[in-house]
Formats: sequence, structure tokens, C-alpha cells
Amino acid sequence: MARKVILYLVLLVGIVVFTYPFFWMLMASLAPEKEIESLVLIPSQVSLNSYRQVVEKIPIFRAFCNSLLVSGAVTAGVLVFGSMVGYALSRLRFRGRNLIFYILLFTMTLPFQITLIPQYILMVKLGWVDTYLALIAPYMMNAFGIIMFRQFFLSIPQDLIDAARIDGCGDLQILFRILWPNSIPALVTVGIITFMNSWNEVLWPLIVIRVEKLMTMPQLIALFAVGGRAEAQLGVKLAAATMLALPIVLAYLFFQRYFIESMATSGLKE
Repeated sequence: MARKVILYLVLLVGIVVFTYPFFWMLMASLAPEKEIESLVLIPSQVSLNSYRQVVEKIPIFRAFCNSLLVSGAVTAGVLVFGSMVGYALSRLRFRGRNLIFYILLFTMTLPFQITLIPQYILMVKLGWVDTYLALIAPYMMNAFGIIMFRQFFLSIPQDLIDAARIDGCGDLQILFRILWPNSIPALVTVGIITFMNSWNEVLWPLIVIRVEKLMTMPQLIALFAVGGRAEAQLGVKLAAATMLALPIVLAYLFFQRYFIESMATSGLKE
């Protein structure tokens, strides 16, 4: 009993430490500007003035739609192409299969800054700078998604796939009609993580997008916060940050059951 009490107390402390900054950010974005610096947790009055200023000063809703389009397209690409490669590495027999898998693992150890310059040069050569393609195409497949799908597909009984082959299904039919319906946790996990990473990306959009109407939400908010348009008002910056974080928080809360289930069942194995 005492161990459980201590465990719950530790978990409670961890929850408070983790959630306090987010809760304060939300409350501060609703507080009058003069109260924010005093770190008051509960404002004397609730005001939406900071949010109104964000909407008036920058095209935040256009940026939201841009981020939704880019993140949605990237997520769809990773789910489709990543699962195809993951299926090939888990179920198809060909020379060099394990070598490809280990190369993919190795690429995950490399910092992404290494590829920024050659990737930008490629975008210039293709004429994709200041287009949605520059934000979407380079990220429609990643090593994490491939490895995650490979490991999850390995946990599915081979008899199920053999039965589908006997019924005349090809590899694509097996993947999308047999494996996908049985891989909901993996699909949700890869989808959430990919969507979060794409949604929060700032550096790459800053490099390839210079037209305001094409800017993603994190890019626009970053320029808004450091470029002087926020006029040094902390409440406005916090309101913009809250609007940026809210979709990700809601997505995770909605899909967290699948996310936890996948993390518990898809450990690395040969």
C-alpha cells in the first residue's frame, strides 16, 4: 500500500511539472497584459483581446489551412509509402533486405541539418521554391515510418498472409485489405508522430517559403514573434503559441489509446 501511495505521489508530481507550463500559457493568453509578468495563474478577468490581435495582425487562419494541407499530405504519404516499404522489408524475400533495414536505422542517427543544403539545391533545380511541393515532397517518406511498419507487420501471423495469397490477393491487396485493417495502432502512431513533426516544422519552411500566403502556421508565428509585429506584447505571443499547440493536443487526446497500444506491441525484433 505504501509503495502505491509513493508511486501515485511521484506520478502526480510529474503531471503537475509537465502540465503547469501549458496551463500557465493558456491562462496567461487570457489574462490582461499587465498581469502576465507577475506569473498569476488565475487572471483577475478573462479577455480574448490577445487572440483578437493575433487574428488582426497576421493571416493566422490561412496559415492554419496551409499547415493542415501540408501536414495532412505528408502524413498520408508516409502512411502509404512507408507501409509499402515496411511490408517489403518484413514479408518479401530478396537479397540485401537486411542491409537496407540497417541503412535505414543508420540514417535515423544523422542530424537532419546535413541534408538541408543539398535538399534546398534540389528544390531550386526543380523550381519548387515558394510552392507547396517544397514542403510536402521531401517528407512523404521517412525511416521512422518504414521501421515502425516493418516491426508491426512482423507481429502479424504469416498464416493470414498465406491465406490471402491462396484467395488470389496480390501484394498491394494484402497490404491495404489485410494488413492495414489489422494495423490500426501502428497507423495511428505513425500518423500522429508524422503529423506532429510536420506541423511543428519551422526551419525548412523558413528556407523554402518566402511568400506570406504560403507560410505554415509555425513559420508565420515564429516570424510574428521575433519580427516585431507582436510589438513586444507577451500576451499576443502566448495566444499565437496556444493556437499553434491546440490542434496537436486535441489530436493526441483523441488517438492516445491507439498510440499507447502500438508502443506496447511493436518493439524491435528480427
